[in-house]
Amino acid sequence: MLTRNCLSLLLWVLFDGGLLTPLHPQPQQTLEAEPRENVPVPGRRSFAQRVKRGWVWNQFFVLEEYMGSEPQYVGKLHSDLDKGVGTVKYTLSGDGAGTVFTIDETTGDIHAIRSLDREEKPFYTLRAQAVDVDTKKPLEPESEFIIKVQDINDNEPKFLDGPYVASVPEMSPVGAYVLQVKATDADDPTYGNSARVVYSILQGQPYFSIDPKTGVIRTALPNMDREVKEQYQVLIQAKDMGGQLGGLAGTTTVNITLTDVNDNPPRFPKSIFHLKVPETSLVGSAIGRIRAVDPDYGKNAEIEYNIVPGDGGNLFDITTDQNTQEGIIKLKKPLDFETKKVYTFKVEASNLHLDHRFHSVGPFKDTATVKINVLDMDEPPVFSKPVYTMEVYEDTPVGTIIGAVTAQDLDAGSSSVRYFIDWKSDVDSYFTIDATEGTIATNELLDRESTAQYNFSIIASKFSNPLLTSKVNVIINVLDVNEFPPEISVPYETSVCENAKPGQVIQTVTAVDKDLSPAGQRFSFRLPAEASNKPNFTVHDYRIIVVLYVALQRQKKKDTLMTSKEDIRDNVIHYDDEGGGEEDTQAFDIGALRNPKVIEDNKIRRDIKPDMLRFPRQRPPVEDNTDIRDFINQRLQENDVDLTAPPYDSLATYAYEGNGSVAESLSSIDSLTTEADQDYDYLSDWGPRFKILADMFGEEESYNPDKVT
Repeated sequence: MLTRNCLSLLLWVLFDGGLLTPLHPQPQQTLEAEPRENVPVPGRRSFAQRVKRGWVWNQFFVLEEYMGSEPQYVGKLHSDLDKGVGTVKYTLSGDGAGTVFTIDETTGDIHAIRSLDREEKPFYTLRAQAVDVDTKKPLEPESEFIIKVQDINDNEPKFLDGPYVASVPEMSPVGAYVLQVKATDADDPTYGNSARVVYSILQGQPYFSIDPKTGVIRTALPNMDREVKEQYQVLIQAKDMGGQLGGLAGTTTVNITLTDVNDNPPRFPKSIFHLKVPETSLVGSAIGRIRAVDPDYGKNAEIEYNIVPGDGGNLFDITTDQNTQEGIIKLKKPLDFETKKVYTFKVEASNLHLDHRFHSVGPFKDTATVKINVLDMDEPPVFSKPVYTMEVYEDTPVGTIIGAVTAQDLDAGSSSVRYFIDWKSDVDSYFTIDATEGTIATNELLDRESTAQYNFSIIASKFSNPLLTSKVNVIINVLDVNEFPPEISVPYETSVCENAKPGQVIQTVTAVDKDLSPAGQRFSFRLPAEASNKPNFTVHDYRIIVVLYVALQRQKKKDTLMTSKEDIRDNVIHYDDEGGGEEDTQAFDIGALRNPKVIEDNKIRRDIKPDMLRFPRQRPPVEDNTDIRDFINQRLQENDVDLTAPPYDSLATYAYEGNGSVAESLSSIDSLTTEADQDYDYLSDWGPRFKILADMFGEEESYNPDKVT
């Protein structure tokens, strides 16, 4: 076999008959020598000679991985000009000439002097030539030939991408695709079976299978459950030579994980959970945890908890801890051991993410009972009211009890309660409290006009545990006592003309009382006893208001109205009745007509407060008011430059009656009529605001001078 694989054509030139015959004819590749003329040979019969060829050979083969002790023979080169007498020399050049391949210069034998690897270099291209030993000239043209390295099965299949990692959903059907593996063989795929690979599973049955030609791995068992076994390690083999005996093999590992699907409902590990909760637990605080178990993973194991509607669960709420998937029970309303000691309710756990493929398994939810026992705790006393309101009259004697507060210890072993006032809220100690009874008494005389209401705190503590305290607010309203007599609201200085008629209104008087007057209280007005001996004036009550009338004509004639310009001030009053309306912006305060000497002596600014409503008085006619205007202008100029003068720009004053009033002027200034000519019937037509004036002046005709009120 080696001879057939390694030997090349051996060229022998047979001169008998001129026939060139190769030892191993190869039709694929032939090299011919140049044609030459026939040379006659003496002593022989001359005949037509055929054209001879120099040499002919095909490509040579050399076996890779040769391990022999001698150089591996490749082939032989020979020229027909070589007569065997040593006159021809053979040379070799090209790939590996001298390093890989050598040639015998005399015989033309070619040898490989080292082991070759087809996977490193599959063929070599060389050039051969025959030259004359003496002349060194080529006897034949240089020819090229190839030496191919013949493959042997010296490489095993290799998994270049291994080890592999793959996953497949649990509960997948048989034949579900998992992964495809691929092995490569460096041997020649075109020569024999050295590179034909077959796949098989060495470890991993019966769960998975592999296609021997393509290397595709699939599931081999149905309903593989992740909760039973999650990780699988499969060992894959790739063998060349078609998997036959003598082939080389390579292996790789495939780590396969079953991914989770929601094929398991949540389940409570027990049917009832017992919790103990102190009654003092704060609203909103977590009072316990319960947990349902779901063997699934990730979002398939997410659980939602709900309290089943019914008795006992309205005081509680439940949420899910996203990290542990536990149900956290929280308190919605306060607990009271003395009111209710035990609560029982049901909790439902269900999956949030369902898989429709497993609906037939059953409902993906479970229920359990939660029983909560309320623990009795030592609590502070509890007041009977959230706030206490009491009343006491002012000037009540010190030590008078005005009310009481009550607090109880509601714990099972009730303790007595002690009371005391929070000193921070009653710094002046107006009140005291009985520490045992809780009664509140006055500690100082109370004055409603000073403080009408008190607000302080009462603290109750348990005798058995003084640290447990409660606090409540107490509001005490001080009631009024009628201890102040009525007073005239402002001092009045009234002037009246000597020719005033009986029944003429000259002053309106009002009264005030410092006490807190009850609704509807009325003041009664009358003249003192000494004034009844000289009944020149009388008073009438009008709704807590008194009106002073001229009762009798004075007998003594007064001095002339005007003796000088300075005296005019005594006959001028200011009005509080209806003014000129919004259009009146030219008013001037007649208060500037006060005594000029007083103004000069007292430079302190005084604000003039408006008096109560007054009714107009009848004035004698003034023929010429030039003096009044001059006096007003003089005082106006004086006050314009006086920094201590009253702020007249903020007061509505009446020097002249303004325009715009529907009642026209009520002043007697500039009036050309006399009192006898006055007719007050028109006041009845001015509406409700002037009804009192109409009634007052309408009584003049029926005036009885002997009647004094």
